[in-house]
Amino acid sequence: MILRVINSHYSLLMLLICFLLASSINRALSSGVIHVKYKFAGSQRSIVDLKVHDSLRQLRILTGVDLPLGGSGRPNGLGLYYARIGIGTPSKHYYLQVDTGSDIMWVNCIQCEECPKRSSLGIDLTLYNIEDSASGKLVSCDQDFCYAINGGLLAGCIANMSCPYLEIYGDGSSTAGYFVNDTVLYDLVSGDLETSSANGSVIFGCGATQSGNLGSSNEEALDGILGFGKANSSMISQLAASGKVKNMFAHCLDGVNGGGIFAIGHVVRPKVNMTPLVPNQPHYNVNMTAIQVGHDFLNFTADMFDSADRKGTIIDSGTTLAYLPEMVYEPLVNEILSQQPQLKLQTVQDEYTCFQYSKSLDEAFPNVTFHFANSVTLKVNPHEYLFPYSGLWCIGWQNSGLQSRDRKNMTLLGDLVLSNKLVVYDLENQAIGWTEYNCSSSIQVLDERTGTVHLVGSHYISSACHSKARFIMILIMLATLLHFFSSC
Repeated sequence: MILRVINSHYSLLMLLICFLLASSINRALSSGVIHVKYKFAGSQRSIVDLKVHDSLRQLRILTGVDLPLGGSGRPNGLGLYYARIGIGTPSKHYYLQVDTGSDIMWVNCIQCEECPKRSSLGIDLTLYNIEDSASGKLVSCDQDFCYAINGGLLAGCIANMSCPYLEIYGDGSSTAGYFVNDTVLYDLVSGDLETSSANGSVIFGCGATQSGNLGSSNEEALDGILGFGKANSSMISQLAASGKVKNMFAHCLDGVNGGGIFAIGHVVRPKVNMTPLVPNQPHYNVNMTAIQVGHDFLNFTADMFDSADRKGTIIDSGTTLAYLPEMVYEPLVNEILSQQPQLKLQTVQDEYTCFQYSKSLDEAFPNVTFHFANSVTLKVNPHEYLFPYSGLWCIGWQNSGLQSRDRKNMTLLGDLVLSNKLVVYDLENQAIGWTEYNCSSSIQVLDERTGTVHLVGSHYISSACHSKARFIMILIMLATLLHFFSSC
C-alpha cells in the first residue's frame, strides 16, 4: 500500500531525491499484443504464502497503488501474471507485474544498487538505462505530468531538473526514482488472430532505489510494475489521452489452465452487462445489493459492504481469495455448510475452514450469486469457491472482520470469483461488468478507425523455468489499440 506523504516535508524530500538521482544520471494503431505469463504456474504454494500474498496486497489496496493483476484463480497457485514488453530504441525486453490498480508504470534502472539481479522465475532481469535508448527522455519537474502527479510544482524546481517519485508500501517496501518518457513496444492485432509490431510513448518511473520485498532479497523478482489503474498517470490513461486507445480494457483469467485474455479496447462480443463504478474511490469499487446462496437470499442491508470512507465492493483480480465483512461471512458460510451437515470441519492455519469430501462439489454445494446495481449478477460455482489443500477442500471466502484495523470488514472479490469470467473495465463511462466465459477461447474487439471487428484469442507459450525442463503457461495480453482519427 502506498502511503502518500502530504506533510510540509514532502517537497523537500522529493527535491532531495531528485538531486541524488540527477547526480547518477504516426503510425495509426489498430490492435496490439503484450505477452503475459502466469508467475506461479506449475508450483505448489503453501497456504501461508497464500495469506501473505493477499495480506500484502490488501495493504497496497488501501492506499490506492500497486495492485498486481492476479492469475489462475486457484488459491493454492497464488495467482499472479507478469507481462513481457519492449522499452526503448532499440527495444529491450522487460518483465513487469500486470497491475489493475497502479497509477504508474515503473522499471528498475541502471544506477540501482539494491535492485534484484536474478529471478527464480527463469527470466533474465534487465536494468533500464536511458542512455542506451535513442527515444528516452527525462521528464523535468516543471512539466505538466510532474505537476499533476505531485499536486503542484515541487519546491526548488529549476529548469531541466528531473521529476522524482517516491512510493512507500504498507509492508515497509519502497521504490524511489524519477520519471522518463520512452517508447513501449508491443504487437498490433492486424486481423483475426494476426499481429504486427507497433509502439507508443509512455511516461514511467525509473527505479533507482528499492527496499523490502522490491529489493535484491526477492527471489521471485521482476523488472517492475505495469499499471492499469484509474489515474491519469497509468499506462492505459496515457494512451487514451493521446488518442491512441479507448479507455477500456478487459481480462479473462482461465482458472483451469492458468492462461487467458487481456485486451485493450471496445469488446463487442460477448455482450457484457455493466454496473456503475462507485465515484470518488481509488479502485474499481461497485455497489453490491444482495447475496444469494442457492435459491435463498441472505438477510442484510447493502450498507454492510461499506467500511469507514471505503464505499462499495472492491473488484481486484490480483487478490487470490474473496473477503467479506464478518456480518456477511458467517451467514454465508453457515448456509453453504448446512447443505452437508455430516462434514467434519477442520481449521487450517487458524483461519481456513476445510473438510474432506470425495464426491462432486457442484452437486453437493450451492452456487453463490452476488447481485449488484443495474441488475448485474456474478455467479460463483462450488468448484470455484472451494480449493484443494493437502487432501482437503477449503472454503475460499474469508472473514475480513478478522483482518487488521485498516482492512477490517472490507469487501473484496478476487480471483476466486473472477476467474473464468470476462471482466470489462469501461473507464470512459465509469462502469465495470462481467460474464461467464471460456477464457481459452476468443473475444471480438472493435477497431474504431475502420469499424472492423477482430478476433482476439487466448494464447499459451511454454518456456523453461529454473534449470529444469519445466514449462509454464503463458497468457498473451491482446491489446486492441484503437485510432480515432482518419488517416491514409
